[in-house]
Amino acid sequence: MTPNTRRIVGRRSLTTLVCGALAAGGLAAAGVTALEPGAASASSHREAPLISGTPQFDNTDLYAFVSPDAPDTTTIVANVIPFEEPAGGPNFYTFAEDAQYDIHIDQDGDAQGDLLFRYTFDTHVKNDKSFLYNTGPVESLDDPDLNITQTYDLQLLKLKDQKLVKRTYVADDVPVAPSNVGKASMPDYAKLRDQAVKELGGYEAKTFAGQADDPFFADLRVFDLLYGGNLSEVGNDTLKEYNVNSIALQLPNELIQESAEQPVVGIWSTTNRKGADGKFRQVSRLGNPLVNEVVNPIKDKDTFNASAPWDDAQFLKNVTEPELPKLIEAIYKIPAPDEPRNDLVDVFLKGVPDLNQPPHVRASEMLRLNTSIKPAAKPKRLGVLDGDNAGFPNGRRLTDDVIDASLQVVEGELLGAKNDLGDAVDKNDKEFEKSFPFVALPTEGSRGPLAKGTDGTKGDVRNQLGDALTPAGTSSGNIGGMDDTTLIAVSAVSGAAGFLLIGTGLMWWRSRRRIRGYY
Repeated sequence: MTPNTRRIVGRRSLTTLVCGALAAGGLAAAGVTALEPGAASASSHREAPLISGTPQFDNTDLYAFVSPDAPDTTTIVANVIPFEEPAGGPNFYTFAEDAQYDIHIDQDGDAQGDLLFRYTFDTHVKNDKSFLYNTGPVESLDDPDLNITQTYDLQLLKLKDQKLVKRTYVADDVPVAPSNVGKASMPDYAKLRDQAVKELGGYEAKTFAGQADDPFFADLRVFDLLYGGNLSEVGNDTLKEYNVNSIALQLPNELIQESAEQPVVGIWSTTNRKGADGKFRQVSRLGNPLVNEVVNPIKDKDTFNASAPWDDAQFLKNVTEPELPKLIEAIYKIPAPDEPRNDLVDVFLKGVPDLNQPPHVRASEMLRLNTSIKPAAKPKRLGVLDGDNAGFPNGRRLTDDVIDASLQVVEGELLGAKNDLGDAVDKNDKEFEKSFPFVALPTEGSRGPLAKGTDGTKGDVRNQLGDALTPAGTSSGNIGGMDDTTLIAVSAVSGAAGFLLIGTGLMWWRSRRRIRGYY
């Protein structure tokens, strides 16, 4: 690993190992179809003690798939910041400025990165005297009313034996799509998303960074002693309506693959954090889903997050002698498969032979993708297990049901032991987009029920002080059924801000037309 402050080369996640552990859990053997989520928690959502306290640096999931909208390219999506509550203002969700968000690509299967794409972010505040994230409706990424913005630089580092060979500055000052505050603040969020997609000249590539709906779907209540101890807690998407921050990159296959004859690439993501001494150190790592949550014991979780794929031999025992199957056997009396689980090592740490296993592969934890396999016209959620070789574990698409697939493989599906294990959560709560960056639009902060007397039309909320919040057909002296004795209008500030005192509630209302002059 390079010691450079701007070029630390990353590490892969134990996701595949976790998948293996889940399989080893033996849940499928007894045909307990509803138990599938119990074997695998969210992909790296709060998976290790140290990183759980610093969510800005926490890799949650990694996806890599041949792009349906451009089959000669590969799309990589790396997500950070788990469990973003959409209404979590006034400090909404930003990428860390003291971080390097890295995407690593192994072109030859030796468990070392050959290409590294590095994202670094800056935050900009227009008016630090306001508490508002936006001071009016936002219509574009350069709107004066978007008070807090972020931009990022993108570098490509070419490496040999983890030493820097060449550094290229691919893009700078690219705008980030903001947090989706709500309908009043961002009436056309899809427009803002589109503006955040940037084409990278000279690379025939695209980049995106911004908020998105969390694409991972699973029931995380497995931690209540594996679904309540009697399968009473299954089938609910615990991540529904939560958001994440996404980094997406669409790259030509010929750029990332070793050659047309060797099209399999390994991919993992890492986050490096700047310390008080000015040096960057890796604090998070992710490849396959579910690895560090379930496969690694507590004593190894932080170590894994700071490690690299070429050092994964130190975690091998966690895969060949997993804890999960023993827990399942103790609670549900389902016999655990015999150890050591060398079958899991072959499938998840090397890639499937004749599909996504590179020649002379070194066993290590990362996503492995055969870039020569074209996207499926009708993707199947179980991927390779259901005959769809464009899906998991050949890379990972947004629609792949990695919980069910991992459980079934762990129970020996690829070795002839057929089973139908699953967690009863088979798809995301939101539809994914048809083109880059593919992730679904984030859930907006104003997703709750409308105020009494409103129907969601533009006429229901007005910017003018005299009729603020007055539903159509009512007078300014009778808002929401209240008489004049319960509503007191107080003075306006600089002709731009007014206060409405309703009972004990205080509301500060500013008109967009006037506030521009104030800010």
